[in-house]
Amino acid sequence: MLYKFAAYLFITAFAATTAFAQTISVDGEVTRPLKLSAADIGKMPKTEVTAADRDGKPHRYSGVPVTTILQQAGVTLGAQLRGENMSKYLLVKSGDGYEVLFSLAELDSAFTNRVVILADKVDGQPLPDGKGPFRIVVPGEKKPARWIWEVTAMTVRFAKE
Repeated sequence: MLYKFAAYLFITAFAATTAFAQTISVDGEVTRPLKLSAADIGKMPKTEVTAADRDGKPHRYSGVPVTTILQQAGVTLGAQLRGENMSKYLLVKSGDGYEVLFSLAELDSAFTNRVVILADKVDGQPLPDGKGPFRIVVPGEKKPARWIWEVTAMTVRFAKE
């Protein structure tokens, strides 16, 4: 019984430590690679979006526009996003190995009115265990398949044949 209790305490402490200590790396075709902590992300300007999750109900998500993070990393956006730079994409990775892909144009306000965010709150509360501390939210998509949970990395790359 004592063994089970000790194991429970260890797992609980480990889970809490990793959740709060998690960082997100931003690398690849960037001029300034980043390692962002929750505190770093907390200092960035926030926005809110309302979108329906898998449950079909609208929820209010709060977080940082992904383009704000990409701009800090020196990613090609805005007027520079033309020519060969149009073949750049963002690969977002989660802690469990799931990956999703976005072209830079579908994130850039020069090309779209949709704001994709790195959310840290839903309906005014921190994301629940197993969904956070950070989650990509893509308003307007019919399926939330790219709403990746537990984001750990963002990598910008050129598409190659």
